[in-house]
Amino acid sequence: MKYIIILGDGMADEPIENLGNKTPLQAAHTPYMDLLAAKGRNGLLDTVPDGFPPGSEIANLSVLGYDIPHVYEGRGVLEAASMGVDILPGEMAMRCNLVCIEGDLLKNHSAGHISTAEAKELIAFLNEKLGDETISFYPGVSYRHLLKMKGGNKNILCTPPHDIPEKPFRPSLITPMDEPSKATADQLNDLIFASQRLLENHPINRKRKAEGKDPANSIWPWSPGYRPAMKPLKDMFPIKSGAVISAVDLIRGIGVYAGLEVIMVEGATGLYDTNYEGKAQAAIKALKEKDFVYLHIEASDEAGHEGNVPLKIKTIENLDSRIVKPIYEEIEKMNEPVTIAVLPDHPTPCAIRTHTRGAVPFVIYHRNIKPDDVMTYDEFAARKGSYGLLHGDEFIKTLFSEQS
Repeated sequence: MKYIIILGDGMADEPIENLGNKTPLQAAHTPYMDLLAAKGRNGLLDTVPDGFPPGSEIANLSVLGYDIPHVYEGRGVLEAASMGVDILPGEMAMRCNLVCIEGDLLKNHSAGHISTAEAKELIAFLNEKLGDETISFYPGVSYRHLLKMKGGNKNILCTPPHDIPEKPFRPSLITPMDEPSKATADQLNDLIFASQRLLENHPINRKRKAEGKDPANSIWPWSPGYRPAMKPLKDMFPIKSGAVISAVDLIRGIGVYAGLEVIMVEGATGLYDTNYEGKAQAAIKALKEKDFVYLHIEASDEAGHEGNVPLKIKTIENLDSRIVKPIYEEIEKMNEPVTIAVLPDHPTPCAIRTHTRGAVPFVIYHRNIKPDDVMTYDEFAARKGSYGLLHGDEFIKTLFSEQS
């Protein structure tokens, strides 16, 4: 048996009045996810343990079966692994967004989805001006970057920027949790304000403003941690090899620590314009060579953060027709049976534009499975599924044990 998980980041949502009180999943045309639901078994999965925020790092680690309290060290270190940045003892890593500040408000968490080329130049500029023997900046993809701090204390409270769109940013500046962490919090807040002074009139931002685009006029560091202690998946579950396919450093970094081969796909953007066909074909090729594939699609999450309901529906339909369809049709032809699962990691409701803790719908299918009575794939139909409500590692244990 081989296995593939197709994860639509942030795909789950809440009923929306303008959709006739349907969720985007219910409103979208998804014949292939519905087909899997009708031919497979369904349920709900609680991906975020008590005491942890509903971030993609927590939820994806949970989907993959990791014990969050024992392995979680923030998303910065996970993204560092994807970027090839080593985190040494005594070093702290943080995600470092380029954001757009407008007056006293954090207008958006993505600097208007700044291009990677523009962002790379800005991060290099900041590293030249603000980097020193303790602080280093590393460029990532679009607005997602890395800050590494020697001697940093991770006992600080950081607000993810996607939690405060169009809200005052000052109340969400970094706060120390104890006296020893005060110096770290103060240094990071000083960096935020220094970046604002440096970036305000940078040529890239002058050009973006002239073109009517949001400027990338501040950094926003968050999710601090040290190097995690994670076992490879092959030491935990009955697989010998695996691959991860994603446009974002966070998921690729989880894959590195999980012992999965990171497969890069040209044109994979993490947005609605991502290379769906390239990712689907890469997953099919990997599935023929390996036991396990983790295919992550970011687009629905970004649409949720924008509060863009029509775009979220479009991203869900794209996932169905351009990812699930070709992969399902290919695995039905394969001699060796393949178990396929589809699920989000967490909801990203368009109404509030940030992640929530709600349980997410999942479906598991292979050609010999005995189906339950669910006929469509969505948040409410899954409540009637035969798996009921699972928590944490129960999903992947079920995935690897499901043979009939």
